[in-house]
Amino acid sequence: MSERGDGPTRAATPAIPAVTPPEKTGPAARRTGLLVTFILGGLTALPPLSMDMYLPALPEVTTALSSPAATIQLTLTACLAGMALGQLVIGPMSDKWGRRRPLLIGMVVYVLATAVCALAPTAELLIAFRLLQGLAGAAAIVIARAVVRDLYDGVEMARFFSTLMLISGSAPIVAPLIGGQVLRFSDWRGVFLVLTGVGALLTLLAWRGLGETLPPERRQTGGVGAALRTMRGLLADRAFAGYTLAGGFAFAVLFSYISASPFVVQEIYGASPQAFSLLFGLNSVGLIAVGQINGKLLVGRVSLDKVLAVGLAVITAASVALLMMSAGVFGTVGLVPVAAALFVLMSAMGLVLPNTNAQALMRTPHAAGSASALLGTSSFLVGAVASPLVGIAGEDTAVPMAVVQLVCSLLSVACFVGLCRPWREREPMATPEGVADPAAGAP
Repeated sequence: MSERGDGPTRAATPAIPAVTPPEKTGPAARRTGLLVTFILGGLTALPPLSMDMYLPALPEVTTALSSPAATIQLTLTACLAGMALGQLVIGPMSDKWGRRRPLLIGMVVYVLATAVCALAPTAELLIAFRLLQGLAGAAAIVIARAVVRDLYDGVEMARFFSTLMLISGSAPIVAPLIGGQVLRFSDWRGVFLVLTGVGALLTLLAWRGLGETLPPERRQTGGVGAALRTMRGLLADRAFAGYTLAGGFAFAVLFSYISASPFVVQEIYGASPQAFSLLFGLNSVGLIAVGQINGKLLVGRVSLDKVLAVGLAVITAASVALLMMSAGVFGTVGLVPVAAALFVLMSAMGLVLPNTNAQALMRTPHAAGSASALLGTSSFLVGAVASPLVGIAGEDTAVPMAVVQLVCSLLSVACFVGLCRPWREREPMATPEGVADPAAGAP
């Protein structure tokens, strides 16, 4: 039996401890809710930790393994590709078998693959196990989103995604700092040992503190064919596809910023590495702060579509300003105006990313795992395609970065307006054949 509405849905599996919904009252329930929030936040932070903590060690890895830089860069590409593709497999698995089992299996494999990365004697072996690390680590982010969908509906889900951003949004800030500190007393292998410890801790916490959230009567039956039909049905839904693509293109704007900002801020505008780190951290704080404003103040008072529209408009306006400054429309500008535009752009992501996820998942209570997989994979793949384009004209101009950001922001707006059609009332998504209807038998 499941409940729909603003309240959470709880697991009914007697053999596995159920998650206590975060909004239950009482000290014990609040402690349980905080633990679940911390676990889900840690799971969503694991992919950026796996990518960014390793960045300061890249030059050392190149020397230690006697491989060219281009080969070592493939260790990043392999991990990113694994995270993108792994979600397509693990998401449907979680719809069929429940959230807990695929999550724990994925996390155990992640820990083992990361430990092997720390011992890898060659670049080829490191690339192979970084791919496996990404494939297994995909379980963390895809199942965390699906669990949120199991527990929450409506505005409560949007609020919880904004709360998760407080934890997961901090990961890109602290990960390179942690990696740099690890390299002060260890070599690059120490970074993977730390990641192994982080993965082991999250696995233990998930095993002890995160119960099953998808009861058997709401699970999908059928095999690969049924999973593919479910995904096809999700993509055929105009609104779900619109929110997925809008979020993916917005994520590409974020990826292009991450890829190009070190060169733009340091090489073009002459900032020191310390100044760049300060600006990067400030922009991340802006994203987190606006995400909290979204969850605490706006959600429930203003419709999610209106908040999303404002966020997309601000991102587009900031992209236009960056392009005009980069192209010299205003003459020669210094770092301050560019940094201000980047801050506005990054902060507005706090209005876009949690609300696109919430709106897409709100339509898919029957297949939250598959929906979460499509959301994550589209974001990673679009971001991976957009990132190399920012350096297509070399390191001496910021125009490619601004062009990529503007094009992706316009595509995000077009998907939101053309597919989501927020001014129209939408019918619920039809439940595919062979998939349990979560509303069936509900009181």
